[in-house]
This record gives sequence, structure tokens and C-alpha cells, in this order.
Amino acid sequence: MATPRLRIELHMDDLKRLAERARQAPLSDDDDATLKAALHTLGYVAQLVEDKAVTIAQLRQILFGATTEKTRDVLQRAGVDPEHPEGDTPPAPAPRERAAGHGRQGADAYAGATRVTVPHPRVHHGDRCPRCATGKLYAQRDPGVLVRIVGQAPLAATVYQLETLRCNLCGDVFTADPPPGIGSEKYDATSTSMVALLKYGTGVPFHRLERLQADVQIPLPASTQWEMVAETAAVVQPALHALIRHAAQGEVIHNDDTTMTVLALAPGAREPDVGDEAGSPASARTGVFTSGIVSTNDGQRVALFFTGHRHAGENLARVLAERAANLGPPIHMCDALSRNLPKSLAVVLAHCLAHARRRFVDVTPSFPAECRHVLETLREVYRCDDEARAAGLSPGDRLARHQTHSRPLMDDLHAWLTDQLEAHQVEPNSGLGQAMTYLLKHWIRLTLFLRTPGAPLDNNVCERALKKAILHRKNALFYRTPTGAQVGDLFMSLIHTCELAGANPFDYLTELQRHREALTATPAAWMPWNYRDTLAALTTAT
Repeated sequence: MATPRLRIELHMDDLKRLAERARQAPLSDDDDATLKAALHTLGYVAQLVEDKAVTIAQLRQILFGATTEKTRDVLQRAGVDPEHPEGDTPPAPAPRERAAGHGRQGADAYAGATRVTVPHPRVHHGDRCPRCATGKLYAQRDPGVLVRIVGQAPLAATVYQLETLRCNLCGDVFTADPPPGIGSEKYDATSTSMVALLKYGTGVPFHRLERLQADVQIPLPASTQWEMVAETAAVVQPALHALIRHAAQGEVIHNDDTTMTVLALAPGAREPDVGDEAGSPASARTGVFTSGIVSTNDGQRVALFFTGHRHAGENLARVLAERAANLGPPIHMCDALSRNLPKSLAVVLAHCLAHARRRFVDVTPSFPAECRHVLETLREVYRCDDEARAAGLSPGDRLARHQTHSRPLMDDLHAWLTDQLEAHQVEPNSGLGQAMTYLLKHWIRLTLFLRTPGAPLDNNVCERALKKAILHRKNALFYRTPTGAQVGDLFMSLIHTCELAGANPFDYLTELQRHREALTATPAAWMPWNYRDTLAALTTAT
């Protein structure tokens, strides 16, 4: 289900003053954004109220955000002591010990910082010790470290004042040459990378960055920012195509979608979406979505985003069209919605166990004892999976571990759920009954991890990826055109794939621009996980 687009603290007095200002003069940018957010919220709440399936608890969760779903916290909020089931109320929680590793960051955490070696001014390696005059000094493996952090504008500027001389007789003018490496272009590759990273990586709208740059007196209009990222999108497009081809060969593919707003595609102002075929289901659809796809191939994860009228399954089918014919069907992880499935393509389907678990979380306050049994069973299954991941087990060894430890738990849970429903211990139409029915109905696909090597438990990796699109929706509210949505999808795909690969997205986008010819010639050599090796090879060759 969609989430509201923006969270603004607003009171009725503020709305009244806003309405009065609207009567007297055109609205400012801030007032316009506030009014749009209020209208969006009003329409969104009206839709939720009309939906009879939405409970008051779900409405509060959607509007104000979900709390943690850890088993211990869920049970405590429901009035159950996780440690003492016979107690009616949980005891006051004990103060938590501070986790190891939290606090100040070590110098190794600043991988993107400039490193300067400072030699000792008075003594050197091999000198006699000035204190004892007998020993010899040797350089230590671990130098002393001092971290210095300075503040600066997101985009800095340097003004080069080139001296100009003019002959008083012939009038010829002589202008100094710019410093080496300084071209005639105003915005270099790093400036565009920073704008793209702020906008599509961290959700900073163009107009907000414009105001920040104005405050530090280095102006950068929103229109200029759009021109920068739009031009660069055409340059780095080959990298996206290579990512799509790599993702199509994946062993495990996750997908899901979330709602998005594209003004040019709204009903009444609609223009054809990019790639819509006449007569296709997407061409007649009014809803707009951002689909997220996360594919794992050879240990590397690729994140892809697609915005338009097509659902997640339709976008996945377009990606899988690039799949090699000799490869078998991939494992496809999604929730149980039919629109997530790629029609007419073979996949090994797995459903998200976290979605099934969340149904029990929602009804725990009403059915604490029954939900506790389910949640604690699934907790042990997840604990087994975490231990397998921490031990670095291969897919086959992980499967064997789950078959040994998790299969008995899941078999007992299946028998218990079946007995509860068949013995009429639970009303089938109640919230608990519906949660149990959902779990049993999709049992085979929810437990694929017990039969197939590499099958995941849930779709959480894709849910986390979609937070990129949701962050953009909350801060910028919408895309104006399908072209703008395509540019956003491209940069979100490159940036989040870098994050999944542990690469620096700022450095990655910058190097793609600086080596655009090489990128066009061999895009597969410029992926987030191998571009540094490609750069090193180019340096060695030159």
C-alpha cells in the first residue's frame, strides 16, 4: 500500500493564514508546496477511509509511520512478556548496554578523505635516538592519525581572473592562459556527480539545493541543475544498459513497486509513456508506479528502477528479455500480488515471508498468544538464516542448515495452523484467521528456501531499494515528465548499485563522465564493482 508523500506539521490556524495570503497575492514557493502537501494528504486520507479493508490501526501506521516489528517489541506492545508467558503485563524494560563499535568513527572510516603524509621535521628513519643517543630510529607501521573535517558548500567554485594586457598603439590584447587542466567548461564532471547524488541519492530537490547554494553565495539555479543531469544521463546511458544485461542473467531476482506521480502522465494531462505500445494494458492504465528490481549475479547485486504505467512484473519481463537462452529460469522473489509476475516467462517463484509475518504483527494486540507462537517460530528461522550468512556458507550448505534446523520448525507450524483452522479454534474471517489462511495458501512458495539452494526468505532487499524512490516522492512530490522520470531512474539505478557493491557513487559517476569514450566502447568494463580495475589498467597502459 502507498505511503503519504510528505510529512508537514500544520495546524488549522496555519491553513487559515495560508488561505488569506492566497486571496491577497500569489503564493510563494513554500506556501505553494505546503498547500499541495495538504491537498495530497486530504485526497490520500479520503481514499483510505473509503477502503473498508483499512483498519484504524493500519490508518495510523500508514500516516504516522510503522514502529519496529521485532518480535520482542511487538509482543511487549501487545501486553505479553516475551520471557514470562504467564504474566499479564511485561516488566519495565532493562536499560540496554551500549553496543560495541558505536561512537566516534575511526580514521579508516574516512575512505573518501584526502590523505596527507606529514614527515617528522627533526628526526628521520635510521637516525640515532636523540634521547638515549644509542638506539636507532625505525619507522612504525601504524602512523599517528589526526582527522580534520572542514565545512564547505556542496558545490564549490573558483574564479580565475586572467590578467589582460592591451597595446596602447596597435590595440592588440594579450590574455593570460588558464592554469593547466582548466578547460573552458563552467561545470566539470564532479559538479554534475554531486548534483545527481544529492537529488537522486539523498532526495534533495533542485530548488532546495538552489537555496543552499545561494546562501553560500555560489548560485546554482534549479534549471541549470536539471540541464546538468539531463546531459550527463545521455553520457552514462551505456552503463545502465550494461547493468540491465547483467541483471537479466541473475540467479535470484527480487521485484516490487510503489506509486509515483508524473504530472504529464496524470489523467486529463496524459501524454504517452516512453515505450507504451498502442493497445497494451499499460497504455490504458492511469496509475503510475516506480518498480524496483534487485538481481544477484555472480555475487554482485544490481538495482534497477523503472517509472511509468507498467507494473513490476511487466518491467521484469523487459529485463528478462535480455537473458541468455542457455540459462535456466531464475529464482524470482516477490510478494503474492499477481502484477509482480513476468507473464509468459518461466521463473522459480518464491514469496516473501516477511509479508506473511507482518499480517500476524498487525493482529498481535487482539490475538497475543497465537501470534506469539507464529512470531517466535519465524524468529528462529530468521536466526538460522543470519547464522548461515555470518558463517559465509555456500547456497548448498545454507540449504542443508535450513533443512536441519528450520524444516522441523516450519513443519510443526504448518500442522499447528492447519489444526487451528480445521478444529474451528479460530474464526476464518477474523484478522488472525486471514493471516493463517494467507500463510497456508502460499506455503509452498513461502518455504522455497527449504528446497532450493540460494532461495531467499523475503523481499526486504527490494523494499530497501524502493526507499530511494519513496524518498524522492516525499521530498520532491513528483516528476514533471516521463523524461525526468527516466533520468531519475537511471541515476537511482547507478547510485544504489554502487551502494550495494560498496563502491563510491560520487567517484563512479565522475569517472564515467571522464571516460565516456571508453564507456561507450566497453560498458561491461565500467560496472561499479570493476571500474577501479579498468582505471588501473588504463593508467598502466599509458
